[in-house]
Parts: sequence; structure tokens; C-alpha cells
Amino acid sequence: MTDATFTPNDNLTPEPTAKAAAKGHFAKAVEEAKAGAQALGKEAQDKLNQQKEELTAKSREKGSEAKDKAYDFAAQGKAKATEDMQKFGKLVEDNAAMIDEKLGVQYGNYARTAAATISNTAVKLDEKSLEDVGEDVCNFVREKPVLAVGIAAGVGFMLARLLRR
Repeated sequence: MTDATFTPNDNLTPEPTAKAAAKGHFAKAVEEAKAGAQALGKEAQDKLNQQKEELTAKSREKGSEAKDKAYDFAAQGKAKATEDMQKFGKLVEDNAAMIDEKLGVQYGNYARTAAATISNTAVKLDEKSLEDVGEDVCNFVREKPVLAVGIAAGVGFMLARLLRR
């Protein structure tokens, strides 16, 4: 018999097929895509954080400007109110003599007392800071909420009538 030695056939040994190579390339591409997506996500997050910080800084700046303007308007309003109250007190005082003649001395004295009260209130208001005035208003509203709502409604009604014209 012939000697039968087994020799391996090179054609039968498993070699990587095209399918396995494609899987390897696909897996590598998927990993690269994941890494790219993570890098883009991080870049987008960094950009958003930077924009958020810029917008926060701008809003703080605008808020500070608005606060300063509001404070200036309030100071101007307080000065104007004080001036108008003093003018009104002077007007009432000047007309007290006429009230004496028309209605009697007792009513003239009421007018003089009212004029003095208005003038004193104007002086006190002028001496107070805006913070003190605000605190006084808050205390008044806490102590007499119904009266405060009534005053607000009355002032609102008067403003509406004035603006309607």
C-alpha cells in the first residue's frame, strides 16, 4: 500500500473572508463615528456654555442699567411730587383769607391747618430717601390693605380718565 500521509491543503484553511473584513471596517467606522459625535457634542456643549455666560453677563448689565434708570425716575418723581405738594399747600394758604370771607373763620382755619399739614408732609417727604419712602409705603399697605387697594383703585381710575382724553 502506499504510504498515505496527510498533507494539509492550503486551499481549505480558513482565511478572513470579505464579509469578516467588511465587519471589521464597519466596526471601526462606527467607533470613529461615535468618537466624532462625542467630540461634536462636547464642542456644542462648550459653545452653549460660552453663549450662556455671555447672555448672563449681558442680562446682568441690562438689569443694572434698568435699575439705575428706575431709581433716577423715582427720584425725579419724588422731587416733582414734593414740589407740587408745596405749591398746593401755598395755594390753599393763599386762599384761606377768601375762605374766611365766604364761609367763615372756622373754615379758613381748617384751610390753614390743611395747608400747613401739606407743607410739612412735603418737607418730610423731601428729607426721606427713596428706600425709606418705599418702606413706609410697604408698612402702610401691611397695616391698612383695604385702604391701600382703595387708593390704588382711585388713582388708577383718575389716570384712566386723564389718559382717555
